[in-house]
Amino acid sequence: MTTGVLLDPRFNGHFMGPGHIECPERLEAIEALLKTELDFSPARIAARPASAAELARVHAPEYIDFLSRTRERAHTPLDGDTAASSLSYEAALLAAGGTIEAADFVLAGPGRNAFALVRPPGHHAERGTAKGFCLFNNVAVAAEHLIRERGLRRILIADWDVHHGNGTQNAFYARDDVLFFSTHRSPFFPGGGGWDEIGAGDGRGYTVNAPLSAGKTDGDFLFLYRNILGPIARAFMPEFILVSAGFDIYAGDPLGGMRVSLEGFAGLASELMDLAQETCGGRLLLVLEGGYHIDGQARAVREVLRRMAGTRAAPDIRADISITTQKEITPVVDVQRAFWPL
Repeated sequence: MTTGVLLDPRFNGHFMGPGHIECPERLEAIEALLKTELDFSPARIAARPASAAELARVHAPEYIDFLSRTRERAHTPLDGDTAASSLSYEAALLAAGGTIEAADFVLAGPGRNAFALVRPPGHHAERGTAKGFCLFNNVAVAAEHLIRERGLRRILIADWDVHHGNGTQNAFYARDDVLFFSTHRSPFFPGGGGWDEIGAGDGRGYTVNAPLSAGKTDGDFLFLYRNILGPIARAFMPEFILVSAGFDIYAGDPLGGMRVSLEGFAGLASELMDLAQETCGGRLLLVLEGGYHIDGQARAVREVLRRMAGTRAAPDIRADISITTQKEITPVVDVQRAFWPL
């Protein structure tokens, strides 16, 4: 397996202010750890700015223009917890365009996967608004590129961030060519993401939400990905798998309230690698979303990359769930049985 990594220092021009939890140190810690503690040499993927046309497949032109004008000011508030610096627009263009480049890297040959280590993150960004630390929806932009420019017909987006990927869901809610699967804490920011949000029109059944209470463990997450996403994905047969990889489900994260260990992240990577191998020739791209325990996120990214490259074995984790989790996922299974073999 050839594993690619996209990481660019220009992402760190995006700065939302002193003390903000979504900060350049997130990527700086990852880069430092990968230089000293990664036991393979990944293929390096170069970032490039997304074009206006590529962004306009997901975002309104007037919103793109508005963000472009943030270059004129040192600090521009965008919502209650999101802001732009004078370099944020450039970073956001590179994050979206870099995610496209990483998708093309995976698509270019057999036996390839990749991790786009980008910021700002993207899965909360809506068609016409920034939200939840996100400016452009990197994963949605890449999915549209794969469909419109590369001719793919079925894309799976899995989102394991602790927060629901509202922007990604809304981008594809009425479509049957993109299957969106999200595990997330609820009730929690940004709201929504209920089990009864299943898509609309042609997209009914192509949105799968598993809202969870706090405290979920490795076993809970692996059970959901193995026993809910697994059968659905095998029936859908995606041609490419994109992952909104949020590391705020890490046990030490200051925001998330979940209990996933370093081994648990390697286990999630294993599950998705297995699904990609069974359905789409191993085509798998992870894209960084949240994660605010600086050291823990860096170490988790390392373990995920090692698993993706095959330099570490799949962890031996029992996919067991608690009674509480069983109760929480029962309505998910019940509503999705109308569409998938669960």
